[in-house]
Amino acid sequence: MTLRSLPDRKPFLTAALALVALAALAAAAISAEPRAKDLFSAKKLPAVAPAQSFGFYSKGCFTGGVALPMEGPAWEVMRPSRNRRWGHPALIALIEKLARDAQADGWPGLLIGDVSQPRGGPMMTGHASHQIGLDADVWLTPMPRRPLTMAQRETMSATLMVDEKTHLVKDALWTPAHTRLLKRAASYPEVERILVNPGIKKKLCDTVTGDRSWLRKIRPFWGHDYHFHMRIGCQPGSPGCKAQEATPDDDGCGKPLAWWFTEEPWRPNKNPDAPKARDLMTMANLPRECQAVLAAPDAPSLEAVTYQGGGATAVAAARPEPTEPAETISSSAAAFPAQASAFAPTPSIGIPLPRPRPGN
Repeated sequence: MTLRSLPDRKPFLTAALALVALAALAAAAISAEPRAKDLFSAKKLPAVAPAQSFGFYSKGCFTGGVALPMEGPAWEVMRPSRNRRWGHPALIALIEKLARDAQADGWPGLLIGDVSQPRGGPMMTGHASHQIGLDADVWLTPMPRRPLTMAQRETMSATLMVDEKTHLVKDALWTPAHTRLLKRAASYPEVERILVNPGIKKKLCDTVTGDRSWLRKIRPFWGHDYHFHMRIGCQPGSPGCKAQEATPDDDGCGKPLAWWFTEEPWRPNKNPDAPKARDLMTMANLPRECQAVLAAPDAPSLEAVTYQGGGATAVAAARPEPTEPAETISSSAAAFPAQASAFAPTPSIGIPLPRPRPGN
């Protein structure tokens, strides 16, 4: 076969070039889409709608958020400029309850880190989760006796409880009060899991005597060496909320914990410059209700949606009915089964083993 006898390749080349051009246009369209984290971080107040969580802890949003007061008799909010002291009313009420109960146990008071943005969603920096108003970070540094100034809350460093080389707790810093604080947080039925540094989990496994049932909620994870991450389950009235896996029934002090003290979990990230999931998320990656969450009207003022105890906010009684279609942000409480409860036992699905270091 001679070169002249070969079929004419121009149509194939033309088609290939057309496909390349279409792919380039598609990529450009994707890159032109606004990032979800930019949209959600721009919202300074929550959506005026019944309290509902949509999606999963690391991919979602929520309505009806309330703010934890900047300070109370047993807590202070840290890094206030981030505007991340918002959450589902059930979570904010639980934070206040934990602060009171822990103080009664002998803990001076809580320093509260990030909760969520006013409408949840991905954050500009930091967490992959904290998106649906059901996660809160609590520092392992006790609240000082004298109230902190706003400047101190922005700049004060937390106490690192774990040695970075050995991955073990610094014994000079750990006290029985730390154990009591974590036990108290784990005691609430709303709390499904508490994330801590593996060294902290090991310290508890090695020292807790008597009742150890609460240790199953204490889960080891990277980071969390100066705070613990408290997560509650999906709340009644939020059928669009996706539940997490159940924790195992044992204390979690066996083989899965031992894995954290091998070399594997601490190997350097092979691609440290890869973008985080939050940097790539557009609204198309989130539940469709989140578009309506962004479009919902703002609360009338910060004071109106600051939690006042007992489940009350100033706006609660005057909160208008949502104007979006029923499938977006309107309350589905009437259709929610009466017997359904986030506090009910979760069916056993086996013991989840640790996974490789996440990329985000």
